[in-house]
Amino acid sequence: MHTIRLATREDIPAILDISNWAALNTPANFAIEPESLQSWQDSYGGTQAMFPWLVACDENGGVIGFAKASPHRGRCAYAWTAETSVYIRPDHHGRGIGTALYNALIPMLKAQGYCTLIAGITLPNPGSERLHTSAGFRRIGAFARVGWKFDRWHDVSYWEMLLGDANAPPGRIRPVREVAGHLQPSPAGS
Repeated sequence: MHTIRLATREDIPAILDISNWAALNTPANFAIEPESLQSWQDSYGGTQAMFPWLVACDENGGVIGFAKASPHRGRCAYAWTAETSVYIRPDHHGRGIGTALYNALIPMLKAQGYCTLIAGITLPNPGSERLHTSAGFRRIGAFARVGWKFDRWHDVSYWEMLLGDANAPPGRIRPVREVAGHLQPSPAGS
C-alpha cells in the first residue's frame, strides 16, 4: 500500500537518493555522478510553488518514488508547457507506483492551466514507455546520440500530452497550492 502526497523540503534527501541511484546505475538519468543535496533543494525551492513535486510513500511513510514537473524552457512563450519526470526506487518497480504518481500529477497540471506536458525517455526503456503510453502521452520523435554515458551513445525519445482545448488561448497558470486539493504535505517524519 502506498500514498501520494505533495513533497516537502524534508523529502528532498530521499528523492535525491532515488535520482542518484538512477544516475549511477542506469542511462535513464543523464547525470554521470551523484548530484548534490543543495542543488536539489535549490531546484525544489525555485519551482515547487508553480510546478508540483509529489512523493509516493510506503505504509511506514518512507519515500519510494517521486514525480515532479519543471519548466520546459525559459522563454515566456513556453510558460504553458511543463516537463515531467517520474522515478521509482528500484525495489518498487512494476507495482503501479509510477501510474499512481502520474494519476495525481497530470490532473494537477491541467487544473493549474498547463496546456502541454513533455517527457523525455532514454532508449531503450520499455517500462517508462509503457508508463507514458498508459498515462496518455504519445511519442513525437527522438534525438539520436544526445547523451554519452556508460561508454556509449544514448538516444532520447520525446513524448507529449496535450491538455484542454488546442484552439483556446491559454489562461493564467495557477500556483500548486490552489489546486493541490487532497494532496497536502504531511509533517516531516509522519
